[in-house]
Amino acid sequence: MGKCKGLLERLKNNESIVVAEGYIFEFERQGRLKAGSFVPEIVVDHPELVRKQHEEYVNAGSDVVLAFTYYGHREKLRVIGRENELETLNRKALQMARDVADRTSTLMAGNICNTTVYMRDDPEAIKKTENIFKEQIQWAVEEGADFIVAETYSDLGEAMLALQCIKKYGKGLPSVVALVPHSKDHTLDGVSFPDACKQLEDAGADVVGLNCGRGPATITPLMKEIKKVCKVPLCCLPVPYRCTPEQPTMQTLKDPKTGKQAFPVDLPAHTCGRTEIREWAEEMKALGIQYIGLCCGNASHYLREVAEAYGRSPPASRFSTDMSQHFIFGNRKDNKPYYSETLRKEITTANYK
Repeated sequence: MGKCKGLLERLKNNESIVVAEGYIFEFERQGRLKAGSFVPEIVVDHPELVRKQHEEYVNAGSDVVLAFTYYGHREKLRVIGRENELETLNRKALQMARDVADRTSTLMAGNICNTTVYMRDDPEAIKKTENIFKEQIQWAVEEGADFIVAETYSDLGEAMLALQCIKKYGKGLPSVVALVPHSKDHTLDGVSFPDACKQLEDAGADVVGLNCGRGPATITPLMKEIKKVCKVPLCCLPVPYRCTPEQPTMQTLKDPKTGKQAFPVDLPAHTCGRTEIREWAEEMKALGIQYIGLCCGNASHYLREVAEAYGRSPPASRFSTDMSQHFIFGNRKDNKPYYSETLRKEITTANYK
């Protein structure tokens, strides 16, 4: 298939980019990696499944194949005793993503993320963080990434360091830099999110914004404030959970049955409906958010809603919901058994007292 337009070209033309993230949660649900460490071991153990997930997300409407290197860095692999497979994991993930992107005329992005070792005012920790970024960025460049996603930073300082490393080691590749909003409306180093995004913009980031942490309802107010101060294209990739002002992040959500922390294994009790996701995506489109997607908890049926809200008709739209064809709830006369009305009343009426 032909080469697609690049990230910056599309954004400058006021086009949108739909992006599927959420690989870690998807594979944890499948029993292919461990909740807790959240290391993408599956890239080495079952690469065919990663390739298939890339294809599934493209089928649902993703314009980007994001190499599955999130938490595939040196420190996280050390935690599970597989640091000797670091380069193998990264190169394999990048090569698979490149192959799927080439075959589907989509973009391929390298991915760096929070290192878990960064500590502001600690030169040794900062140097270690830079080395983690450096090697992953260089591998992404060598394996043909179209741009680099740097994401899920709690500190503006770490996000700024990631951007500096992309500029230093990325051979001119465009950058998408996203902060993670926790319960407070500022980064861990005390900078409001609008100010933090503006500082990243001023430092040369091509796209800035927020990802992960908050759900659609609680990330949206922040995006509206960021939109007021930033001129570069903005990214927004929340988690698809029903967060509230009282429980603004997926980590603060409480299981409705037990009252205990829902993160991570009981989060399904808080999942958004598809209509909710579509309405949020429509709001983001109206706000002018060009780089749009979903993070942890994402699945293909959610992403299709986002893509369609942004005016797309991906292959998966062939199977978008059409209840007119349902033998009970539809309205087609050629698909109406004689007992439809009786059955409709029976299955939609609650008789519990």
